[in-house]
Amino acid sequence: MRHLLQYFFLLFLIPTISFTIIPAVHSLCTKDQQLSLLHLKQSLTPYHHKPYSPLNSTKVMYWDSRTDCCFWDGVTCSSDGHVVGLDLSGETIGTGIGYRSPIPSAIGNLTSLRYLDLSNSNFTGSIPKTMGNLKQLVYLNLSSNMLNGPIDSIQWENLVNLIDLRLYDNLLGGSIPSSIFALPILQFLLFSHNQFSGQLHEFSDASSSYLLSLDLSSNNLEGLIPTSIFNFHALESLNLSSNNFSAFPFNGPQQLKNLNEIDLSYNSLLIFYNGTTSSYSSFPNIVRLNLTSNKLRTIPDFLRYQSGLLKLDLSQNQIQGMIPKWIWGLDLFSLNLSCNSLATLEGPVPNFTLVEVDLHSNQLQGPLPTIPSNGGYVDYSRNHFSSSIPFDIGECYFLSLSSNTLHGIIPRSICNARDVQVIDLSNNSLTGVIPKCLSAMPYLVVLNLRGNNLTGRISNLEFGEGCHLSTLDLGENQIKGQFPKSLANCKDLEFLNLRNNQIKDAFPCLLMNMTSYLRVLSLRSNQFYGGIGCPNTNDTWPNLQIIDLAHNNLSGEIPATFLTTWQSMMADVHEKVNVLEFSQPGGGIFVGFSFGDAVTVISKGSERYLVKIITSYTLIDFSCNKFSGSIPKEMGAFKSLYVLNLSGNAFEGEIPSSFGNMQVLESLDLSLNKLSGQIPPQLAKLTFLSFLNLSYNQLVGRIPTSTQFSTFPKDSFTGNKGLWGPPLTVDNKASPPALNGSLPNSGHRGINWDLISVEIGFTVGFGVSVGSLVLCKRWSKWYYRAMYRMVLKIFPQLEERIGIHRRHVHINRRWRR
Repeated sequence: MRHLLQYFFLLFLIPTISFTIIPAVHSLCTKDQQLSLLHLKQSLTPYHHKPYSPLNSTKVMYWDSRTDCCFWDGVTCSSDGHVVGLDLSGETIGTGIGYRSPIPSAIGNLTSLRYLDLSNSNFTGSIPKTMGNLKQLVYLNLSSNMLNGPIDSIQWENLVNLIDLRLYDNLLGGSIPSSIFALPILQFLLFSHNQFSGQLHEFSDASSSYLLSLDLSSNNLEGLIPTSIFNFHALESLNLSSNNFSAFPFNGPQQLKNLNEIDLSYNSLLIFYNGTTSSYSSFPNIVRLNLTSNKLRTIPDFLRYQSGLLKLDLSQNQIQGMIPKWIWGLDLFSLNLSCNSLATLEGPVPNFTLVEVDLHSNQLQGPLPTIPSNGGYVDYSRNHFSSSIPFDIGECYFLSLSSNTLHGIIPRSICNARDVQVIDLSNNSLTGVIPKCLSAMPYLVVLNLRGNNLTGRISNLEFGEGCHLSTLDLGENQIKGQFPKSLANCKDLEFLNLRNNQIKDAFPCLLMNMTSYLRVLSLRSNQFYGGIGCPNTNDTWPNLQIIDLAHNNLSGEIPATFLTTWQSMMADVHEKVNVLEFSQPGGGIFVGFSFGDAVTVISKGSERYLVKIITSYTLIDFSCNKFSGSIPKEMGAFKSLYVLNLSGNAFEGEIPSSFGNMQVLESLDLSLNKLSGQIPPQLAKLTFLSFLNLSYNQLVGRIPTSTQFSTFPKDSFTGNKGLWGPPLTVDNKASPPALNGSLPNSGHRGINWDLISVEIGFTVGFGVSVGSLVLCKRWSKWYYRAMYRMVLKIFPQLEERIGIHRRHVHINRRWRR
């Protein structure tokens, strides 16, 4: 609290004093100060080199030489007309590509500056050396720009009055100069989210430092954490997370009596403690401790004496064994032990006062731990808990018990948590019906019951007019009945998964009218029937990215108008993880959390489980239905489509050549239809296509030749009597099929005379040679003598043996005569 008060005091002190000391006189601003500011303005590069306008400037555009500079927006003057404060934060300076502006070196001419804020203004380039001329600076904020390069060329030692230095969220690199840490009255040093590298050197005169907050997180710093960092006796907050530090002596913080917040997460640190048990009590009263993603193997024992600890995060380590009973006795607000190898809990878990408890992704067994009565965020998912769901879940707003072996029914009492936003009970062994009250929860945003043995009729669920559901996942159960018409009240629905159930109804056209936010629709493996045209609907699905209607009884043609409104599939490919984000205030600390949707789809012939679905991943699966007619050519406009499966239907006609426009298509399955004509050569241009199945249609002609098509097996083309060419083998028509009568486009499939002439030439030549040897005696004698002489020249050592043999032959011939 003390450093927060100091921060606000610093933030408002200088502008307040500056404005109060400016008397109401004309021409207060000195000429040299005005010229320096105008030079500064001239040096800046506004958006696309265009003049400043209200669209990209709220301050600098109004600077005019005809007015007093002390009254310009962003400028603060002292009583003698010198500029002591300059605030250009948020100015849109050089946001066009190739038009970004560096910080002008002219800034060094304003030597009376005490307050300088250039944050969030798109400055690029290096920090000018002239910044070292501003010896009166108390506050310097260059954060959230695109500044780059090293900072060791600046004479930081000149800025002896600096209290607050903020360079975070830039691209600055190189080492961090030790002279910065030696500034005598510096209190706030915030360098996070840059590219600083190398080791931190030991700090001189650290014991006399006034440093309160040190944040070097999200850089590339490495090596040992210098022990002199523990000589900053005034330090209250230390954040070294997301670097490459190797070791941390945890007895060091004992010297920092004011330290209340430590974040060493994401370093792969070897954390060791050299002290004794008796020295545990000398630790400072830490309020927040984050050791996520390091090399911890046990829960540090000194924590049992941290009575003031509110937030403890030991997730993503290598902690094994059991959770000690004493940890529940701490007066914690938040505990995160997720993503470890914890197996048991020591003794019965008492009632505790935690608001956030996260134990997910461990190996914990037995009954579920107690759910705190005032708990807000509870995640016990991905363990081996085997009990039933407790009747009392307290006042949770986030409850995840997924991926355990929970059994029994879902108790109706779960609806007593009126403020709950997320309920995830997926992938368990729950039975019975879904409590009707769950569909009436006023603030429920996510309901995930996928992968259980739930029964009953889905039509019994009644979603009220105030429905806020964004995700409804009831897939992989045994639910029957008709599609609930009341779901039309859920106008914010983005994710609907009802796959692998026994729902029997016509295609739910009400979905077309109820929401324009729908991203994922999976009705796979149910008993939906009829057409999908929905003629009386007006709304669209501009955000749709996955639609899976496979394995139903849907029929009729796919209307082109049904497809032309799916704008997300037509958009350029863009990468953005789409998760549902929530926030909840609690206990004086703002709590934020997110929930990632997940769905199982068929891609490239096998199941794929998508978690936190990326918006650029798009899929259409209409396979194993009774669709007929031609494939709409409008599908070719889906240039961001990854997977298209129309197999197992009754589609006729040709494959649309427009499919060649689907630039990122990876999987195309059109098998088991009645498609005819040739394979469009445009498909050979799909460079990302890695799975293709056109088998069992009525396709004809030569298979297109391309680098991509040469990778597909013959199974991709079998069952088409008129297809020929590689990769089909000889038996499967590597050459054109026999012509029975006239075929369409027969002129394109004439006799290959080049191939036939080679075969005829070989046959005639072989016949003439062999026939001459057999039928002409003189020719045969000459041939054998010539061959004999040639062999003796190559193998002269055979002359003696052959000569003896010839004499015996000659005698025998004479005797026979």
